[in-house]
Amino acid sequence: MSELAKFIEHTTLKPDTTLADVRRLCEEAQKHGFAGVCVPPLYVRDSCRVLGEGRQVRVVTVVGFPMGYSAIPAKSEEIKRAIDEGADDIDAVINIAAVKSENWSHVERDIEAVARATHMRGKTLKLILECSLLTEAEMRRIGTLAEAAHVAWLKTGTGFHGHSATVDMVKLLRAVAPEGIKIKASGGIRTAKVAEALIAAGAERIGTSASLEIIGA
Repeated sequence: MSELAKFIEHTTLKPDTTLADVRRLCEEAQKHGFAGVCVPPLYVRDSCRVLGEGRQVRVVTVVGFPMGYSAIPAKSEEIKRAIDEGADDIDAVINIAAVKSENWSHVERDIEAVARATHMRGKTLKLILECSLLTEAEMRRIGTLAEAAHVAWLKTGTGFHGHSATVDMVKLLRAVAPEGIKIKASGGIRTAKVAEALIAAGAERIGTSASLEIIGA
């Protein structure tokens, strides 16, 4: 088994993802020992069923994806539904539009709400920042708000806006994020060399649809 497998969330979030795609994803994750599968909310229940009771593979889904500007109550309801259906981790996109408008009170409420909806059900939250669209100062402020809300992870991006995760991006996020918060890199990660470089830069989880290529399966 590849050492990289334990860092990888085997991912399929394409708009035309089918149930057959998700079943195959889950079976591959079990076979190769990936840390998790990241699937559209529609397929959370199906993923849990395929992976079975006592699963070792985490079921991850997305909220407010990929734009992040959904209403706060809508994000909270998405989280509630996903966890009720079996999700272990929630990857929620922050309201980037609010950040760019310097509406920090809304950003704070948004982060607090998704954190509360996740934590009160005992699950793990990753905030998706879309680092390529943010300044260092914005990333630092988001990190402070995430720390106050007891967020466990910050994620570099959705991978849906044409920007890949880079070593410099991960290094900057690691530098500005509070020490106790972990980093997930996602977007355009297609080779073992890139994945290893991102991990060396500070990422503790890799989100990718190229998992099999990365581990050489």
